[in-house]
Amino acid sequence: MMRIFLGLLFGLSFCLPVYAADKKPNVLFLAVDDMNDWVGCLDSTPQAITPNIDRLAARGVNFTNAHTAGVFCAPSRAAIFTGQYASTTGCYQEATYFVEHPEIEPLQVSFSKAGYKTLGAGKLFHHPVGLVDKRGWDEFYLRSQTQRKRGWDLDSWGEDTPFPMPFPNSIYNRGQEITGGLFLEWAGIPNDREEQMADTQRINWAVAKLHEKHEQPFFLAVGIYAPHYPNYCPQKYFDLYDPKSIELPPYKTDDLEDLPLKIKRMKTARSRIHQKLEELDAVDDAILGYLACISYADAMMGRVLDALDASRYAENTIVVLWSDHGYHHGEKGDWGKHTLWERTSNVPFVWAGPGIAQGQEPDATVSLIDIYPTLVDLCGLPQPHQSLEGVSQARVLADPTSAKDRNVLLPHMNPGEFAIINRDWRYISYGNDGEELYDLKSDPNEWHNLAGDPAFTAKKTEMRERAPAAFASPAPKLNPRKDLVIDGDTFYWERGKGNYLPPPKYLPYTDPK
Repeated sequence: MMRIFLGLLFGLSFCLPVYAADKKPNVLFLAVDDMNDWVGCLDSTPQAITPNIDRLAARGVNFTNAHTAGVFCAPSRAAIFTGQYASTTGCYQEATYFVEHPEIEPLQVSFSKAGYKTLGAGKLFHHPVGLVDKRGWDEFYLRSQTQRKRGWDLDSWGEDTPFPMPFPNSIYNRGQEITGGLFLEWAGIPNDREEQMADTQRINWAVAKLHEKHEQPFFLAVGIYAPHYPNYCPQKYFDLYDPKSIELPPYKTDDLEDLPLKIKRMKTARSRIHQKLEELDAVDDAILGYLACISYADAMMGRVLDALDASRYAENTIVVLWSDHGYHHGEKGDWGKHTLWERTSNVPFVWAGPGIAQGQEPDATVSLIDIYPTLVDLCGLPQPHQSLEGVSQARVLADPTSAKDRNVLLPHMNPGEFAIINRDWRYISYGNDGEELYDLKSDPNEWHNLAGDPAFTAKKTEMRERAPAAFASPAPKLNPRKDLVIDGDTFYWERGKGNYLPPPKYLPYTDPK
């Protein structure tokens, strides 16, 4: 028996990369915002132009059935950095932070404990007015930390810049506002102003870090806001697309009719944005803005990848690229995120680097909750204090044929609301407000809700039983203006936590250039 055990152990050593303490891999951690699966390597739409994400996928493992762990920015990013779902942490909403759980060690803390140099920039956490979890970071780049809802720092435009938008999109040209705010702005800005955009500046910082000599292995994490609305980017990215040839996603006019009554009413209200765009004949124009910003985001990813390839770290760096969640553009009548449907949940998720297979596209169901345990295995990180709820994909990255489908959880915005997803099925529960069930093989657009069909009662029960037995109560919200107490050069939260770094106006700060 001992011989068998040793033989198995010996065999496993060839499945996963093993690094000596002084040869630990670097990690380049790339986050994009609101990018759905409209990227070339996922074949979900032929019109997306993403050559850099595509080339990363070609040299690594491209998970084609990857799903977010939260239905919008805050819970998704909290899940990624804690390795725990909102159903455990209570981080279902905006302004709820895992700082309420001091026992939780966020991902960057695990890297710091393992001797890594930790470098961060941009939108990694979801943080109003620039609040960033400062624990574990050796350096965090704060320049243009707020996007001012435009993807760049408006201060750089000068006093005479027209406000609220320097280059009106078609909606404002029609004298219309979709949401009464700045939600659906999009337009091309002059190409010579690309360097003024905050996302470009964040990428410049990351590129500079790859040119530096580091004595320790590094965890370099950079998050950009694109393609999050409002969709402003240089005109050259708009020019990649023919405005007259924009393909609209599938849309069924009576799609909401088979939803539970309360959910139908709520979703019908959300569909008014899409209806307004249709009235203004602007759906294709709005999609063009989103596609242009996808291509801008792709170009920024390409600059970082080029810098890595030209650096001394090219052969010993793991690259992870992910989007926090997807986005609807009229599918199921919705325009936005926050849903438990495919368009919100399916995201780009690509890994490449030493010990990782190349050009592989496993279609087994995975989740962004898997990031933390995978990096623990690949980089030899210490196990954090909290239990990690994802599944390490380290073995799959080395041998994609070992991928096995599984059920993954997607919590919604309140306890007891969730989806359970696998390759073939999606089950959705709104607690006491109803259910949905979709056969994804025969109904990939999720047009036919089978939850009310008695023939599928057993399938509903099977899927429902995969959900947590209990859901955590919502974590209390922090108000960054009311809860943050400033005392000279120091600050603290009224609830006594003080683990978040305020924007530069609140704290002495040197711009690291």
